[in-house]
Amino acid sequence: MGRDMGPERGIKMASPTVLVLHGPNLNLLGQREPQVYGSTTLAEVDAALVARAGKLGCGLTSLQSNHEGELIDAIQGGSADGFLINPGGFGHTSVSLRDAFLAADRPMVEVHCSNTAAREEFRHRSLLTDIAVGLVMGFGADSYDLGLRALVKHLRAAH
Repeated sequence: MGRDMGPERGIKMASPTVLVLHGPNLNLLGQREPQVYGSTTLAEVDAALVARAGKLGCGLTSLQSNHEGELIDAIQGGSADGFLINPGGFGHTSVSLRDAFLAADRPMVEVHCSNTAAREEFRHRSLLTDIAVGLVMGFGADSYDLGLRALVKHLRAAH
């Protein structure tokens, strides 16, 4: 079950802001295992998200890092109304990332390009899914677009 985080935070209904976080190895999108993750690059994902954000009338900032602490710093230091994250391998291992989202107390949507449930057993469990308002996976780069649209709709509906 998703946790409904953030309605009491005073989210700006007219123009919500979203922080997109790309975890480890996502800088290699389009190069690393294209049969699993697709051929779309991270730059193309980000460009598509900026275009979609413009159509949705929301602000968007993105960050990719292979370093857990940098992602946590962004969550703690940002003023975004909600988060869209592809945690990569950190989704399966990072209690600290989970705790950062809980402390931020704002809605988060988790996305994955691949269908992690159809992959190796260790990828079946995410430490973030139960605190996310939603999970989108298995649609390649489109997972990001679907996640962003759902998150913005959720943010607007909450206020």
